[in-house]
Amino acid sequence: MVDQMDALLLARIQFAFVVSFHIVFPAFSIGLASFLTVLEFRWLKTGNPVFAETYKHWVKIFAVVFGLGVVSGVVMSYQFGTNWAVFADRAGNVLGPLLAYEVLTAFFLEASFLGIMLFGWGRVSKRMHFAATAIVAVGTLISATWILSANSFMQTPQGFMMGADGLLYPTNWLEIIFNPSFPYRLAHMVTAAFLTTAFVVGGIGAYYLQSKKHTEHRKHGRVMLGMAMIMAIFVAPAQVLIGDEHGLNTLEHQPAKVAAMEGIWEDERGAALRLFAIPDQENQTNKYEVKIPYVSGLILTHSLDGEVKGLKNWEPEDQPPVIIVFWAFRVMVAIGMLMVLVGLFSLYKYFKKQQYDSDSVWFHRAWMMMTPLGFVALLAGWFVTETGRQPWTVYGVIRTAESMSPLAAQQVATTLIGFIVLYTLVFGAGSFYILRLIAQGPKPYEDPAEDNFYQHTITEGQGRTLTGDTHASEKVVEDLDKPADDIDEGGLR
Repeated sequence: MVDQMDALLLARIQFAFVVSFHIVFPAFSIGLASFLTVLEFRWLKTGNPVFAETYKHWVKIFAVVFGLGVVSGVVMSYQFGTNWAVFADRAGNVLGPLLAYEVLTAFFLEASFLGIMLFGWGRVSKRMHFAATAIVAVGTLISATWILSANSFMQTPQGFMMGADGLLYPTNWLEIIFNPSFPYRLAHMVTAAFLTTAFVVGGIGAYYLQSKKHTEHRKHGRVMLGMAMIMAIFVAPAQVLIGDEHGLNTLEHQPAKVAAMEGIWEDERGAALRLFAIPDQENQTNKYEVKIPYVSGLILTHSLDGEVKGLKNWEPEDQPPVIIVFWAFRVMVAIGMLMVLVGLFSLYKYFKKQQYDSDSVWFHRAWMMMTPLGFVALLAGWFVTETGRQPWTVYGVIRTAESMSPLAAQQVATTLIGFIVLYTLVFGAGSFYILRLIAQGPKPYEDPAEDNFYQHTITEGQGRTLTGDTHASEKVVEDLDKPADDIDEGGLR
């Protein structure tokens, strides 16, 4: 069976598998880092221990999510050198510095302050710990900026020249970084990360409000759901507008992708919106169409008689895999509309002052239902973006078929099976641990004023052994459990 499969197809499946795992965790960590920053700010502002308890609960989940994101990112980077060495060679002059700056400006920043964020509670001052949390949150956003700049260059390349050796050489770094699709892609992705996190946090908060096993966590559920509702009410509609602008930009620079998203084969004026269809790429047509006239044309051109190019303007070998792009786009849009509806439902409940009532069962169930759907929308949007770029790795410049390393199908299949097994074990264990933390819920927070800054455990006898002093009884014994006078007691354990 492997002999009959194409090495290029296997390599694409392998990269899709790895990047699909990877994109979930950085997106979640972007949203969680900002959520934790707001939580800690509200705790410092109000002194309400509920915020500290909620922070301590979610920071454990953040640590696991961040670690899984790093692990999956390293594997993905290695694939550029194993399966896609030709692409790395040809585009490395442009993409290499962008990825290097992501490490230098973002990853080093995150790594430097992550330790303080995770282990500095009670060991540094309150302000220092809050600063560390905020810096990690900013670092995740900087990381997203560089990564999306590199990805956007692959979608809308500019600011480079093709050398006689077939390599890409930068000519204008500002054009490379701020390429035409970059602002829209960055706004769309970061907003998607915030919304995905908000619906996870809000869904779990709704679960705590309804679960009889978590009566002691109702106050935490109110905090989680209340903060998530703000995102759903204001950010979900904003994402619709950002997506519309992103679609117009894609229509200008990647019209074949938009035609695949809409399932349009012939040029159409007043293009119809296909609610349902089964694209038949071999025969260049759709089967079982259910469509609404003029809607796609109105959305894409803001005109009832605006023209949208069909896929037949491109040769079949230059068309993306239509059925994947078509249905992934619909999944993403459908979930986005559900997010807007839940936001409207939340606004209604807010004005009725019923958002936290135990009787609001259907409202809380709606939030619980939405908990995993943000990740589904995130993956669907990524499939639209990356599959819709095919058959190019750098759109219009380097083909995917030209980018692969000279590998046999058996080699790629072996590593693909290995990835599937290892990812199932590693990410399965990580996900299981996250679910256990959620099931346990936040733990009570003790008053830090009753704690010492450090808790030393060395006894007097151990001290004599360590120092070699056998006549300590003749000297004044220092109370090792008492903080030194010059230690800042403003920190938290």
